[in-house]
Amino acid sequence: MSTQFYGGQAVIEGVMMRGRKAMSIAVRNAQGTIIVHEEPLTARIYTRKWGQWPFVRGLAMLWDALGLGMRALMWSADVAMQEDDAEEQVEFSGPVAWTTIATSLAFAVAVFFLLPTFASRWFAGYFEHNPYLDAVAEGGIRLILFVVYLWAISFLPDIRRVFGYHGAEHKTINAYEAGDALNAPSVQKHSVQHVRCGTSFLLYVLVISIVLFAPLTFAGIEYAWLALVLRFVSRLLLVPLVAAISYEIIRFSANHAGNPLMRLLIAPGLLLQRITTREPDDSMVECAIAALLPVLAADGRVAATTETGPADQAGEESAGATAALSN
Repeated sequence: MSTQFYGGQAVIEGVMMRGRKAMSIAVRNAQGTIIVHEEPLTARIYTRKWGQWPFVRGLAMLWDALGLGMRALMWSADVAMQEDDAEEQVEFSGPVAWTTIATSLAFAVAVFFLLPTFASRWFAGYFEHNPYLDAVAEGGIRLILFVVYLWAISFLPDIRRVFGYHGAEHKTINAYEAGDALNAPSVQKHSVQHVRCGTSFLLYVLVISIVLFAPLTFAGIEYAWLALVLRFVSRLLLVPLVAAISYEIIRFSANHAGNPLMRLLIAPGLLLQRITTREPDDSMVECAIAALLPVLAADGRVAATTETGPADQAGEESAGATAALSN
């Protein structure tokens, strides 16, 4: 039986967690009440055996970021601003939701795909359009933009709170993996960093894309505009492959974290998490616990109580944690 992994991401004033059978979002509203939303994971990539195949399972992580993650963010924003303590049944659908997702994706494509492609092309022009220099410059520019973007938004007060919830999500997963009680004092003892964090995953994606994209400069095509179009399209088409490879690497390195070579591989992602995580307060940790417990209960691993201690895992699959999608 395959290992079951748990993970999630920070949202507005809360945390989203997911397991094999369900996802859960816990958000603290303006009155200080934690509102929890649960729903089963019914997409085929979660329910079919092929969804757990190596290199295929990494696509589930990509879907978590683009699908569950974006919709969870919108739901959390609605709950955080609601005017009463009642749980609002917000649907993860509709034209406003999908327009928001489309706009966010368009921004990401423009900044992290189009801009590096054009900038590297311009840069390579000073070196007789050397295709190898062009490819490396594209990847380097993309990586720099990503780090600078994270660093810049980390100064925004609202984003700093999201990064605090990101830290709470990591602490809670770390406490669960260690077999500690899932309550605020116990969880607060753990680190805000996690080897399977979504920040690390994205860093792997950016680095691996440099290698995979390098041969695809289309420098031999006569028309420059056509070469740029083919180059841009090839990048988009290869994103699932890059994500699949990145997930397998991060999963393998995390499962062998005691190896000195693996520690070197993990170190850059942990360093980058210093930007995307903050030490949470107890109220943030309580949200993360409230999000994780229903997911564990859905998988039959723990009773839904915040005073739970180490889970009895005899006869069960070993527990771990996927990368957290905070993006």
